[in-house]
Amino acid sequence: MFRSHGVAWRKAHAGHVSLDQLKVMSAIERCRTVALGGHVARCADCAYTTIAYNSCRNRHCPKCQGAAAKEWLADREAELLPVPYYHLVFTLPGAIADIACQNKAVLYDLLFKVSAETMLTIAADPKHLGARIGITSVLHTWGSALTHHPHVHMIVPGGGISPDGQRWVSCRPGFFLPVRVLSRLFRRLFLQKLVAAHQAGRLSFFGDNSHLADTPCFAAFLAPLRKTKWVVYAKRPFGGPEAVLAYLSRYTHRVAIANSRLIACDQQRVTFKWKDYRIEGRDRYRQMTLATDEFIRRFLIHVLPKGLHRIRHYGLFAKGACADNIARVRELLTGAKPEANPTAAAVDANKPACPCCGGRMIIIEVFERGCTPRHRPTAPTNRIRIDTS
Repeated sequence: MFRSHGVAWRKAHAGHVSLDQLKVMSAIERCRTVALGGHVARCADCAYTTIAYNSCRNRHCPKCQGAAAKEWLADREAELLPVPYYHLVFTLPGAIADIACQNKAVLYDLLFKVSAETMLTIAADPKHLGARIGITSVLHTWGSALTHHPHVHMIVPGGGISPDGQRWVSCRPGFFLPVRVLSRLFRRLFLQKLVAAHQAGRLSFFGDNSHLADTPCFAAFLAPLRKTKWVVYAKRPFGGPEAVLAYLSRYTHRVAIANSRLIACDQQRVTFKWKDYRIEGRDRYRQMTLATDEFIRRFLIHVLPKGLHRIRHYGLFAKGACADNIARVRELLTGAKPEANPTAAAVDANKPACPCCGGRMIIIEVFERGCTPRHRPTAPTNRIRIDTS
């Protein structure tokens, strides 16, 4: 869809989108085409030949996140602890989400830091858990209909290390931290830091929000938000480490819309599947048709600023001391010094087996960007299996 419509759309809207958005569109259009070059592989057994074009590796591309997700998940699997895991979601109110569109780097960073600070503060309080916890946070900026809906998903082990570092403190079965307390602290801290960012001149406002650059107007804008309920959602604990990994594989490297959700498109319209979370049951799964321009505009809303990390780790999982903290937790849980984990045999996922006979594929040609490969792929055939039993 992006390949067929992207060039015309970029030309028509070149003056209205950011450089980052234009780069994303260009990368997705060229992904796995002759424009990026590639290689030709041939089976050593049956001579089946295939052409593989290089991917763009852009983090917003629907086709390029599979390999990155597998590599990231392999690291997370080694860090999993033998305790229940909990899933929490911190969501920005709609009014804040509107100004976040014009201040992505600042407000997304605040969302990460404030939600993590909220969790670490309440967890450390002796009235609740009284322990240092570990957090993995993943930023999503979209709703199912591609609307702007910034929120952070958190995966948290059900407990933490005591302040003296001598024992593991488990949470109550089926309950981690009170969401009402989390919501109120999240609201207070976020508004406090948002006002500080405004006073420091770190926020920009355009169009209908231009008046918010004025301090009294901004204060009046925030006043109702100090009384409304901010959504912090806690889901049921995961069924086990395998369930945690399955969840992470779906969420960590997801982009605003996957190719599997696209149903149809032409020069004027795009139809895709979406989920209405306000409805329960099968009726929540629906189809939406948008004008092509509007569909691409919604997709580009979710292009992140350059350098902004959408997966972050806090507390016990902060990268500087993560390995030591995990080793200490395992020691506290088992009562014994953890043994060094043997290095797993490396598996090269970039060398798939022959789709025809399962044999070993060998690269016989590498071609540069924009060049046409000398070899041709094997024509598809309808193989007939003969039962010899």
